[in-house]
This record gives sequence, C-alpha cells and structure tokens, in this order.
Amino acid sequence: MFLVTEAAAIGGLVLYGPVLQDADYVVGSGADSRVFLGALFEMVLAAAVVGTGAALYPVLRKQNEGAALGYVCARLLEAAVIVVGIISVLSVVTLRRDFAGAAGSDAASLVTAGRTLVAFHDWAFLIGPNFALGANSLVLAWLMYRSGLVPRVIAVLGLAGGTLICASATAVLFGVYEQLSVAGSVAAIPVFAWEVSLAVWLIAKGFKPSPLLDTAPRGEEPHRSTVG
Repeated sequence: MFLVTEAAAIGGLVLYGPVLQDADYVVGSGADSRVFLGALFEMVLAAAVVGTGAALYPVLRKQNEGAALGYVCARLLEAAVIVVGIISVLSVVTLRRDFAGAAGSDAASLVTAGRTLVAFHDWAFLIGPNFALGANSLVLAWLMYRSGLVPRVIAVLGLAGGTLICASATAVLFGVYEQLSVAGSVAAIPVFAWEVSLAVWLIAKGFKPSPLLDTAPRGEEPHRSTVG
C-alpha cells in the first residue's frame, strides 16, 4: 500500500496538469477524461493512505498505543484532505461543462472561479500530502526506531524525511518558494525514499524478530514476525 500511494500520487499530479497549470481551462476545450483519471488515481491514493494506517496499527500499538492511534488519525486526516482536493478539481470540470461557450464578463467570472478552486486544491495539497504526511512519517519512523522492527537506517531516513517535508511545507506556507518547484521536489525525495524503502523491506524481509511481536493483548493471537 505504501508503493501504491507513491505511484498514485505521482500519477494523479501528472494527470491533473491541464487543470492545475492552465488558468483558462474552465473556458477552454478541456481535457476532462484526463482529469477524471487523475481523480481516480487520487481516490486510490486516499484509500491506500488509510490502508497503511489500518494495516500497521495492530503492531504499532504494542510499542505505544497512543502514538499508534495518532499515526492512524494523521493518515485519516491526510486522506480526508486529499479527497477535498479531488472535489475542488472536479468542480472546475463541472463549471467548464455547465457554462461552455460563455463570453465576456461571464467568462472572466468563470476564470476567477476556476482559479479559486485550483488554489483550494493547492492549499489542500500542502496541508495533506505535505504537513500531514510529514507528521505521520515522524510518528511511524519514531515507532519503528524504538521497536527495532526494521533496520535503524530506514527509521532514521523516515525521521529525516518527515522533518524535511514539514520544514519545506512551512517554507511554502510563508512564500519562500513555490510548492511545485525544484526546492520543493528535492525536499520530498527523503520522505519518498523512506516510504519506498520501508515497503520494499517489509515485502522482502518482513519485520525483524522482536519480543514486541510475541506480546499480544489478552484474547488475541501473537503476530507473526513477517508481513505478507
């Protein structure tokens, strides 16, 4: 599911290109099918984001139940904000279809409305896949570091990636540089590497043997030491 989030996030952003980059999209010919496919990618992204939290919670709560619950809530928040961004982009398509052929002042009003919805998406993207992603990456990496369920180097990469993406989002918030810029892309590389390396390790090796996995709450079977 981590790998799905990465692929879906990149695919959605690429497919959204026409509506996010063309200020006159709402009064133009449009590329609605491409935007709809981008929305589908992002819906898959939101589902996978929630899935990572649900899948890891039974193990993480054995290390620190409060932090594990915080991780799940942060993932839910990230997914919810992603869905809000999807709705704003699809609303631009609705405006374009409902008011096709508008001219003059009506066209100018539509362009303003379209830009407003795109700006709404951009802020949702900053809050969700930046601030919320950074926060939940820090929580998960800290839990992995404390528990020793994965190699420490992977956990440290997560701590560094989460910190850097939060710092980058703060810089964007205060106008230091644009969200979709070279600096923003570079800042996202460590958190991308963290999620990919964690996913690949769990697929290839599973969790490292740990007493944590052999301690189950009453009435539950102990978890196996590998993740399928």
